Amino acid sequence: MKHIRLLVAAFLLLAGVGGAVLATSSASADSPKSVVCSTLGSGTGCTTTPTNGVDLKGVVGAVVNILSLIVGIAAVVVIIISGLRMITASGDSSSIATARTSVIYAIVGLVVAAAAQLIVKYVLHRV
Repeated sequence: MKHIRLLVAAFLLLAGVGGAVLATSSASADSPKSVVCSTLGSGTGCTTTPTNGVDLKGVVGAVVNILSLIVGIAAVVVIIISGLRMITASGDSSSIATARTSVIYAIVGLVVAAAAQLIVKYVLHRV
């Protein structure tokens, strides 16, 4: 049951990051300001920021950083708790195996969060 919750959390994280990336790419391409700038030319005060003054790249970057921080803290807590379970297992092989599996899943979660952050940073830099 714990493994299912961890997989669901990782999926939701990736879905949220992917959705944010898709929203960034579609919003920047279809914004009214980009239509006006392409019609009137670049000499009319056109910039890459939307007309309402919101920096979408900054918002997406901040959301990704916050999610990565939350995943990192959760993974460290799971690793500490699993380490304590390993120490207090008293030689019970099933308890040790469960704790070891939890540590592995926490490390995989950290790797997935780091990869998601790198992908989003790369996409935001290229847009």
